[in-house]
Formats: sequence, C-alpha cells, structure tokens
Amino acid sequence: MTAKHCFALALIASTTGLAAAAEPVIGLITKTEINPFFVKMKEGAQQAAKLRGAKLLTAAGKSDGDNAGQVTAIENMVSAGARAILITPSDSKAIVPAIRRAREQGVLVIALDSPAEPASATDALFATDNFKAGLLIGQYAKAALAGKPARIATLDLFPGHPVGIARHNGFLAGYGIAGVSPKTVGLAKHGDVVCMADSFGDQGKGQTAMENCLQKNPDINLVYAINEPAAAGAYKALKAAGKDKDVLVVSVDGGCAGVRDVRSGAIGATSQQYPLKMAALAVDAGVAYAKTGKKASGYVDTGVTLVTDKPMAGVDSRDTAFGLSACWGK
Repeated sequence: MTAKHCFALALIASTTGLAAAAEPVIGLITKTEINPFFVKMKEGAQQAAKLRGAKLLTAAGKSDGDNAGQVTAIENMVSAGARAILITPSDSKAIVPAIRRAREQGVLVIALDSPAEPASATDALFATDNFKAGLLIGQYAKAALAGKPARIATLDLFPGHPVGIARHNGFLAGYGIAGVSPKTVGLAKHGDVVCMADSFGDQGKGQTAMENCLQKNPDINLVYAINEPAAAGAYKALKAAGKDKDVLVVSVDGGCAGVRDVRSGAIGATSQQYPLKMAALAVDAGVAYAKTGKKASGYVDTGVTLVTDKPMAGVDSRDTAFGLSACWGK
C-alpha cells in the first residue's frame, strides 16, 4: 500500500470519526412502550432526531410506576454518551436521585408530560398545562349543565401524582368551585363531589370505580375522568346501569379513540394534548445543548385544545374533525 493510499484511508477514518463525534446522542425514556400517548411521543422524538442529525436512544418502564426500570435507563444512556435525556417520570420523587447524578455528569435532563418533584430536579419541563386542561372541561361542564345542581364523580389517577392533582383541581376551578388554584395542595374537595375514586388511568379500573360510585350515589350526573380510557370505562358502567343518556362525561387526552368517543357521544368533551410536539421541541432543545451548551430551562407549554361536537357559548372549542386531524393512537 502506498503512502498516498495510507493517507487517504487515514483521512476517511478521521472524517468518519469526526462525523460520529458530531452526532448528538439524545435519550428518551417513557413510562411504558404500549400507551398510545408515549408511542406518539416516541414518533415525534424520532422525527425530530432524524431532522436534526441526532442519534436517539429510547427506553421505557415495564409498566406505569416502574421507577427501577427508568433509573436503569438513565444510567445506560449516560454510559452511552447521551448529552440530553428526556423523561416522563413514573415516580416523580423516586426518580430524582438518578436525575441528579446524570446532571452532575453534564447531561441536560428535560421532564416531559409531568414534572419531577421538585420540578427544579430537572433542567426544564415540556408539558401540557394540566390545570388548564382540567379548567377547560370544567368550564364546559358548567355550561352544559345549564344551572342544574351537579352531583359529581371524579375518576382520578392515583394518590399524590402531580398530573392527576392538576387536572382534578383545574376541573373544579373551571366548574366554579371557589378557592381552587394551581397552588392548591392535594385533590380539592367540595360538597358537589359525591364520589372520588382512583382509576389509575385504566379502562377496567375506571369501570369498576364508576360502578362503585353509582352504588353509593345513583344520582350522579357529571363525571370527570383523568383520561379517556378511564372515561370509556365510566361510560361502559353508566350504559350497563341505563344512565348513559343522563350523565355528562368529560376527560383529558385527545387520543384518536377518545376523540371518536366524543364524536359518538360517550364523552361530552375532552381536552386534547400534543405528545408529538412535546417530544419534538424537547429533542430540538437537547440537540441545541449538545452543539452549543445552551440549556433549556423552566416550563414550556405545549398546548391544549377543548374538543367537542356540542359547543357551549363562552367556551372556546374545536370539533372532532379537528380533533381527529391532531390525535394520536389508533
């Protein structure tokens, strides 16, 4: 091999190495791999990473609440050279030590969808304004009941989760319950709320919770559900009890199945959020940090829209045609 050939091969190797070094490594850790919300989030991250010339590492917990799986994913991504990690915390408190260790090694950490506790544990939060999401469906429900006394069931997430608290309290504030604000600690209570139950965001658990609420309070006429699977479970219980025409169900998410439930009338209205946008913006921020050292910080609101086919005066909304054009999942 001539000296010229050796130089050419060395140049190629050097160029390849520089290209690899210039490729930012971004990590995405979701709560699960099967929830359509997180599937869409992963899609948004993949699209943005491809567009920005970044390498995307992905991981997820085995189930919602799998903190150990998320901790392992953080450690693996740091070892693999991730300059930024985007995470939807399964346990907002227990994940904090792992996040702190990553940040101490110079990794930018952005929470997606829900904050860590405290929120300052991550560099930034890219998420829906969950209080506003609840507020919109609360305002809608108040207008839809048109002055009739409310007997409310709330199908919440699970104790202590910040997203569940924000949506629940936003709903009550939107309905007009005085003294409820984004600063309210824990789930707000009121005499109009005759049943509160945890659904864990699951259709089957939502159905069981609704059945239990109806046994205790058969006159319920308004149901707030933490998300559309829980709302679908509530509707199934209401239909089995012959009460589906008499009870208004409102929810949050904006997945395609949920928007179709709005179109069919099973759900009166839902607040739609945008996981693809959430992830894409966060990947952009991660790449910017990897290339320039500029850190994203604070809270970035990724938007929410009330979707219904039965609009109410004074409450901004879009119809299900819009909702289906922007939905996620099947």
